[in-house]
Amino acid sequence: MAARAKKTLTPVDQLTKAQAKVELTRLSLEISANDERYYQKDAPTITDAAYDELRRRYNAIEARFPELHTQDSLSLKVGAAPSGKFKKVRHAVPMLSLDNAFADKDVEDFAARIRRFLRLDENEQIAFSAEPKIDGLSMSLRYETGELVTAATRGDGAEGEDVTANIRTLEDVPKKLKGRHVPPVCEVRGEVYMTKAAFLALNERQKAAGDTIFANPRNSAAGSLRQKDPAITASRPLGFFAYAWGEMSEMPADTQSGMIKWFEHCGFTTNPLTKICHSVDELLAFHHKIETQRSHLDYDIDGVVYKVDRIDWQDRLGFVSRTPRWAIAHKFPAERATTVLRDIEIQVGRTGALTPVGKLEPVGVGGVIVQNVTLHNEDYIKGVGNKGEELREGRDIRIGDTVIIQRAGDVIPQVVDVVIDKRPKSARPYHFPKTCPCPLHTEIVREETATGEEGSRARCTGEFACPFQKIQHLMLFVSRRAFDIEGFGEKQIEYFFDQGWVKEPADIFTLEERNGRLKLEEIEGYGATSVRNLFAAINERREIGLDRFIYALGIRHVGETTALQLARGYGSWASFHEACLKIARDDEQAMAEMDEIDQIGDTVVKAVAAYFGESHNRGIVERLTKHVKIRDAEKPKQNTAVAGKTVVFTGSLEKFTRDEAKAQAARLGAKTAGSVSKKTDYVVAGPGAGSKLAEAQKLGVKVLTEDEWLALVGGG
Repeated sequence: MAARAKKTLTPVDQLTKAQAKVELTRLSLEISANDERYYQKDAPTITDAAYDELRRRYNAIEARFPELHTQDSLSLKVGAAPSGKFKKVRHAVPMLSLDNAFADKDVEDFAARIRRFLRLDENEQIAFSAEPKIDGLSMSLRYETGELVTAATRGDGAEGEDVTANIRTLEDVPKKLKGRHVPPVCEVRGEVYMTKAAFLALNERQKAAGDTIFANPRNSAAGSLRQKDPAITASRPLGFFAYAWGEMSEMPADTQSGMIKWFEHCGFTTNPLTKICHSVDELLAFHHKIETQRSHLDYDIDGVVYKVDRIDWQDRLGFVSRTPRWAIAHKFPAERATTVLRDIEIQVGRTGALTPVGKLEPVGVGGVIVQNVTLHNEDYIKGVGNKGEELREGRDIRIGDTVIIQRAGDVIPQVVDVVIDKRPKSARPYHFPKTCPCPLHTEIVREETATGEEGSRARCTGEFACPFQKIQHLMLFVSRRAFDIEGFGEKQIEYFFDQGWVKEPADIFTLEERNGRLKLEEIEGYGATSVRNLFAAINERREIGLDRFIYALGIRHVGETTALQLARGYGSWASFHEACLKIARDDEQAMAEMDEIDQIGDTVVKAVAAYFGESHNRGIVERLTKHVKIRDAEKPKQNTAVAGKTVVFTGSLEKFTRDEAKAQAARLGAKTAGSVSKKTDYVVAGPGAGSKLAEAQKLGVKVLTEDEWLALVGGG
């Protein structure tokens, strides 16, 4: 089989304007999605290095094609919007991010730009404050007359989340500032973090309790701080380093280093490694020194921050886009370690995708012990990888190899090189399985790409017949966005499946009638009360909305949004089921009708055909529908003031959440969009509305307040 080569991106200097516009859109979507996972969900899925590369390419394209720079440009944005779990707080002074330097030359250019901007003589010295860049959660603490009144996360830079009650549990955060000459208004900013030792201990407790295992100290700090119960935050050892400020009614010092000393005087902890440097050579020497100390520090850092020390010069330098001219973050390369690959195991996901996982001799990287590493796919193992960093040409991965692993951004470890000199003579090329490792040994196929070429992803063709896929399907079925059956977690699903009690969704709804034989209350960890609660939770879910039911079936390419569109398009289970059976029989009219539904395309139609084309899938669905009632989809109203109109919601909505607003608009027959265009009919703007409001005013789109919207739709 021919391996697909890694996709090569066109260099920025070779892009046409049309190509650049398309590429900016792609990058914007990808970056925004990763911002949401990082800032809102504390669950990043790509490495810091990969994210930085996306940002570098985006900025380079904008620099070459300035006419493509819009008010929605990511260069004007910081982080992601608040998650909605906590009350929102508007920052008096925006919390901006820093530009990044990755090479020594970037630091030299940074210093040169400052000298040119300030028109300094070559002999005039610039003092820089240099400090480790803490990998934690940015925080702004507002004090009034010396008392802590508000603590807010960065959020999107303009607006964050109110976590005051939780911040008050941190020992490093004084409730009242020390000293006699404290400004009436004082915002102290810094980073909330968790030490590596505390992180490892917390994960041990989480594992023992069967709770969520955190990926890294940054995620554990963010997750601990975003608890609704401050007592949980208090039980987790969080620290805080102060290093910056927001709104200040008076400035206690005229230098960055002076402000750091003032923070200490007020009762804050500051980083003891902070140092004043007077040249680029000193900055680079500091960077190298901190990098060598990195593994010995008990907190995670991912670089060094350089700031012009004089505050009057900071004020003169000002800002460009979302970053200050007077500061830069000099990032470290990804952390790496060397260990031995002991084995390669194949994991099978819900959709049948086979993922090879390397089992390592345990090794410490970035404060955690790594025992497993993703090997992505067959091509990656062969040395022609198409994801992440490619191995050097011709270097395959073999069991017994000494490998170099990387945890860039502390996300998912991966193998980045093989130490050929240490390869044992017994090592042989790894042969990817041709059949699924499940007991059925179902055939494995390599998918085709949209262009008809062979793809890199291997997939088991067994669908529900494959035990591995069955378990994953069952987990999706009981998940929160599907049937949401409380008490049915991963461990319960696996146990019940292994016992043969739950092999398909319908079995969940017959558990109670079979319990006379199963006697669940006699199982260790269960009891009469637990079993009653489980049966009650199951019975509460015998009625479900059509969109959730469609999603719960686990049809490939049919996520929540697609399921909702299909439900609205067909209205009832009977209509949808009949259409699916026709599509499975290659009924062209039925296919065309589904393809015409908004946001539904050929990929979904083919997935539906494949799903209902399998007899065992049809049997599973038929047996399930005997035990549940499926409610018809709520049909959008056609005689409302906004039926057929396109609406954009922007700003901080106060009378309803963004999701509630969109749902209301959909019920009333309106379409919601994420951006403003000439086709937009209404923009509903809450406090803090920015670029979308400006675009609406520019295009002459009618702008409504929340009250005006509610008056228009009559309360929905």
